[in-house]
Amino acid sequence: MIQENGEERLKSEDLKVIGMTCASCAISVETYLKPQTGVELVQVNYPNQSVHIEFDASVISLQEIRGKVKEIGYDLLIGSKEESRKEFEEKEQKRLHELKWKLIVASVFSLPIFIMAMFFMGKIPGENYIMFGLSLPVVFWSGAEFYRIAWKKLRHFSSNMDTLVALSTGVAFLFSVFNTFLPSYFKSLGLIPHVYYESAVMIITLILLGRFFEEKAKGKTSSAIKKLMNLAPSRVTAIRNGEEVEIPQHEIIIGEMIILKPGDRVPVDGKVKKGESFIDESMLSGEPIPVAKSKGDAVFAGTINQKGALRIYATKIGNETVLSQIIQLVEKAQSTKPSIQKLADKVAGIFVPIVIILSLITFAIWYFLGPPPAFTHAFLSLITVLIIACPCALGLATPTALMVGIGKGAEQGILIKDAQVLETAYKLDTLILDKTGTITKGKPSVNEQYWSKKEDLLKIKAVVLACEKQSEHPIATAIFAALSDVNQVQIELDRFESITGHGVKAEKDGVNYLIGNESLIRQEKVEVPTDFEKRANTWKADAKTVIYVSEGNELVGLIAVSDQVKSISKQAIQDLQALGLEVIMLTGDHPATATAVAKEVGIETYRANFLPADKGNFIQALQAEGKVVAMVGDGINDSNALAQADVGIAMGTGTDIAMESAGITLMHADLIQIRKAIELSQMTMKTIRQNLFWAFIYNIIAIPIAAGALYPAFHFLLNPMIAGAAMSFSSISVLLNSLRLKQKKIK
Repeated sequence: MIQENGEERLKSEDLKVIGMTCASCAISVETYLKPQTGVELVQVNYPNQSVHIEFDASVISLQEIRGKVKEIGYDLLIGSKEESRKEFEEKEQKRLHELKWKLIVASVFSLPIFIMAMFFMGKIPGENYIMFGLSLPVVFWSGAEFYRIAWKKLRHFSSNMDTLVALSTGVAFLFSVFNTFLPSYFKSLGLIPHVYYESAVMIITLILLGRFFEEKAKGKTSSAIKKLMNLAPSRVTAIRNGEEVEIPQHEIIIGEMIILKPGDRVPVDGKVKKGESFIDESMLSGEPIPVAKSKGDAVFAGTINQKGALRIYATKIGNETVLSQIIQLVEKAQSTKPSIQKLADKVAGIFVPIVIILSLITFAIWYFLGPPPAFTHAFLSLITVLIIACPCALGLATPTALMVGIGKGAEQGILIKDAQVLETAYKLDTLILDKTGTITKGKPSVNEQYWSKKEDLLKIKAVVLACEKQSEHPIATAIFAALSDVNQVQIELDRFESITGHGVKAEKDGVNYLIGNESLIRQEKVEVPTDFEKRANTWKADAKTVIYVSEGNELVGLIAVSDQVKSISKQAIQDLQALGLEVIMLTGDHPATATAVAKEVGIETYRANFLPADKGNFIQALQAEGKVVAMVGDGINDSNALAQADVGIAMGTGTDIAMESAGITLMHADLIQIRKAIELSQMTMKTIRQNLFWAFIYNIIAIPIAAGALYPAFHFLLNPMIAGAAMSFSSISVLLNSLRLKQKKIK
């Protein structure tokens, strides 16, 4: 949301669209809504049947936007997400059922027309009247939607795939009706009054068949989202008024106590109040090993309790749970468009008018320059060109592959924020890693302490404890745990100041204290005695982070903190380097520590003593050299660099700010996941390119053949029925190619 003068001005909504029958419909909705006053952004996803819209609520309301969509023959589902989703699923089931019956009726009545036209033409008395009667239910019931949508489009000077179907079948049917009831007109001109009922009804039947398969395949592209939605149980056991009661999942309130038996799915995010168990979190993190849970540990909606019984209390419900956030993130990502789709959208947007013009040119060429019977050739070629052209394949090429790719990522614990990230990720040549929490475990512990003062050591430690208590940095947490023996000495600081990337300043009873890295001590002109310097250098050489503590202008203590390198980091970095990536490590730590870690994991290029702003500037410099850069981090201090990078990758164990700044979030904090994310982007982009190639090639080859390009050399004219089948197959082939992504394994 954007706020203006304290009030919400720009609203963002993700809504389901009813009535879209082809990819051109999505472009129609977009192009119609974008110029509306108050509408800032519109992104329509045809496979997902949804629209992401941002609008100024003070200028245009959601109901007014819905009214605009209705003007061109579609509708928006407005209401709660749960209600909209349920209503949409019901409407989709109803549509599929209707489509099935329309297909059955069309097939039953079209088959005898086809047999009569192909094998018994001129042999059955009154055959034209019989075919006319049989074609009525096909044209006016099974195919009615084509004409209804085409008419609505025409009223608003727009067109889509239905326009081409309506024109080709409508012209064939009306021409046939004219020749059935007024055959004398063409006979008087010396022409045979042909009828083309079989072309009209078979085209409708084949396109309905294509749409039926397309609808079923389209549903499979969003199966990952549906799986996520079904992770939370519908009913749960809660404790109310001291008794166990079974309630619907949506009735759970914050703080409510819930009982989890072995095998139960966790209904909401919460914390363990009582009991011990192992919970399978693979559906969220992609990590197959169950996680041990005991009192105070967090549990997440959609995960599965395994052996033990637990009592948990709800901390997040409804749309606030991690599972709901993941679903929203995936849905939003699937509705975004990478730049590669913009070309396809532009072509699809002007495709139908161009095809209509080409069909008229084809008719004119055949009529004035073609061999006899010129009119028959011209008429059939016009219908064939109209029906074979397929903007749907172009429109489906990118979004279907994206939906499958993004969904597959979610199943693997790789959350993709927007589609553009996938397109960029496969071009990466440089990967920047933060050290703490990315290469290392991110849970440092204090190994050694050295203090020069003995007389008031308890007070100094109490000051350090009070300072670290106010910080959420992992090192501060480690020091706080190590000094917990002096926790009984509670002191209030007179002044406290955090210095990003350096440490903290504090004051107690008129005495200044510094707790931080060497640069803070040097900056404040505190002298470092020789024995302190030797000890610090020894620790740094062992990849330990050294924290300096000063009282007044005197250095009084050193604390050595180390963070172990993850067991998988070295192999993961080698794998990334094998993909052709230059891996660079940036850290705010001391050079000696950075050198030791870099050497251990096989990184040649690294920088130490880097502040958050330095990381962003470093990435900017690499981008200026033409590098495509990814940044991996997990802390607040990484958020600037994550936003600056071409692709930001946040570890799921990190902060919300880091995840907000990143384009990809890894639910399992493992560098192996980065390679998986890059491989996923490569697989998805390869599928998109294949889809676009075949969609363009199909139209480039099919339209000239339909127009009669092969006739001069081979005396071959394409039958309109075959054209209809080819058009349907082109859309289905793109969908099936996208669905192949689901079966591919990420190594």
